[in-house]
Amino acid sequence: MVISDVLDDEGKALAEEIGERAIYRRLDVTDEMAWSALVAESEGLFGRIDVLVNNAGIVKMAPLADTSLDDYMSVLNVNQVGVFLGMRTVIPAMQRAGSGSIINISSIDGMVGMAFAAGYVSSKFAVRGLTKVAALELGCDGIRVNSIHPGGVDTPMVNAAGVETEEAGAFSNVPLGRIGRPDEIARLALFLASDESSYCTGSEFIADGGLTAGFSLESMNVGG
Repeated sequence: MVISDVLDDEGKALAEEIGERAIYRRLDVTDEMAWSALVAESEGLFGRIDVLVNNAGIVKMAPLADTSLDDYMSVLNVNQVGVFLGMRTVIPAMQRAGSGSIINISSIDGMVGMAFAAGYVSSKFAVRGLTKVAALELGCDGIRVNSIHPGGVDTPMVNAAGVETEEAGAFSNVPLGRIGRPDEIARLALFLASDESSYCTGSEFIADGGLTAGFSLESMNVGG
């Protein structure tokens, strides 16, 4: 397993926690040459590449009218171009292996809009579309491509935005009544990486506690 990030301390710590099955390598997902070098090294070390999880993402919140082009493009470069480069670079290795699973982390904001997040929403809709294109093109090579669409998950990105993550806070209107946990998304990714999902490709897998299911009477303060 190869863990990649620009957060070196956290990445190295995770690799050490997993043990000898994992290594950490720094990767800027917007760097085309860095992707090529990492994929070549990974295939050389492990003999083949079976799974790619595109999980890098950033968000910059601002009204659309106040969003600079630089901020908008910086989000697209990480969230969208990073996914494109990762998929494109890993395809030959998976073709040589005769199979593979690519898992792109999108968001429920790739299914519905969210105010004040033009770059983020645009990028996550794009990831959803890129996933379908890749699934159509790569199915004949035995390569499956799916996207995961989390709702709110208790991660540093959410915490940095100052969102109240306790059950009585911002996620109390979610049908399951709470924010998601990182391990819940990880288990969904593991399912898509495994042969348990062998007939799944080109699909969206939503894990949002029911947030996008609709509106309940309770959340609308109707009745009672």
